[in-house]
Amino acid sequence: FLGSILQPGAPTFDEVRRIHNGLVDRRPAVIARCRGIADIVDAVLYAQATGLEICVRGGGHNIAGRAVVDDGLMIDLSLMKGVHVNAAAQTAVVEGGVTWRELNRETQLHGLATTGGVIGSTGVAGLTLGGGLGWLMPKYGMALDNLISVDLVLADGSVVKASADANPDLFWALRGGGGNFGVAASFEFRLHSIGPVVFGGIVAFPFQEARQVLRRFRDLAENASDDLMLVAALTTAPDGSGTPIVAIVSCHIGSAEDTEVVGRQIRSFGTVAVDALGPIPYTELNGMLDAGFPTGAFNYWKSTFLPRLDDDAVEALVTAYERCPVPTSSILLEGFHGFASRVPVDSTSFALRDIGFNTLVLGQWMDKASADRTTAWARASFDALEPFAGKRRYANYLGADEDAGAAALAAYGQNLARLRQLKTRYDPNNIFHHNVNIPPA
Repeated sequence: FLGSILQPGAPTFDEVRRIHNGLVDRRPAVIARCRGIADIVDAVLYAQATGLEICVRGGGHNIAGRAVVDDGLMIDLSLMKGVHVNAAAQTAVVEGGVTWRELNRETQLHGLATTGGVIGSTGVAGLTLGGGLGWLMPKYGMALDNLISVDLVLADGSVVKASADANPDLFWALRGGGGNFGVAASFEFRLHSIGPVVFGGIVAFPFQEARQVLRRFRDLAENASDDLMLVAALTTAPDGSGTPIVAIVSCHIGSAEDTEVVGRQIRSFGTVAVDALGPIPYTELNGMLDAGFPTGAFNYWKSTFLPRLDDDAVEALVTAYERCPVPTSSILLEGFHGFASRVPVDSTSFALRDIGFNTLVLGQWMDKASADRTTAWARASFDALEPFAGKRRYANYLGADEDAGAAALAAYGQNLARLRQLKTRYDPNNIFHHNVNIPPA
């Protein structure tokens, strides 16, 4: 083992065991900080020999805290930071500890990018295996739709490559099945010519106009081209005043003429209070929301998917946010359309291919005393949206307190039966179960 082993009492143990969500405070028995695939193999075999439960940390951003388990073995990939861009082939090979900020920085040297997370500190690995929404998804699909291959360590310690040509069933399962099938050591992505400057940013309006703004957001989203990604947020002003606002965050990668039209349409939603929409480096766009999601903040999320955003759903959303107890919480609506929604549901294991609005009730607080009321607000808001919800939900947003069977069905839908068969083949003892778990058939 060429990485490093940390146990409780080691100087950096507490730093490494902590993840993005400050609400998660678990203590593994051992942390294996891997530097390569052989280290991952050693860690998996050690866990099998000792009976320790396995969890895997990539970026540590999963809000449910699946990257860390009490009294088990954390396989920590955060030191595996390799990124190799082949500009001529428009591909990139990315190790399992890389974040989207790091990947975008390397690919943008060549004017290239692939769909990735809208928060720069999010890990590439976890986001991709569970879906991978981002600013480019209407044009180029989810992050997983841009995968060419994955190098994977299986439960028995063997190393395999999964692609359309090698282990295609496993490749199908990995694209949406999360960490259920092994430890993903590296990914090969297809890249696209993007930037370095795109058109994007934030336009905010007074919260009093939230109903009108959300209705106009809905109308634009329902008719949006593949060049446009739209997100709406019921949140507070970025100046720290705590003033409630409704914000539209967007990215447009089409022609200059279409960009001007989109800008006018968004600004016409209401009385503009903040206008930060315009030409922006793609790398900056992917980091502009980071300050609102600080590492160590306490987080409790509930998410659903709204196939339609009718007026009653708009009313439910606005009413829910009016009851928000802390200024650091918000409600987000991520528009799903375009390429990502045209991929047949059975082409990958990722089942959320609907057109509509991925809706996140984001409970976030900085003071421990706010935990109960913020959690209760998130749950009540989720319940209020249930009459408008579809059957599928985004796996990467599912919390730790979800019913396991219901969560699997919501995430994997009609693909669950095939996933369970493949789980039986590749991980029959369910060694990799700290995820939105797929039980073996």
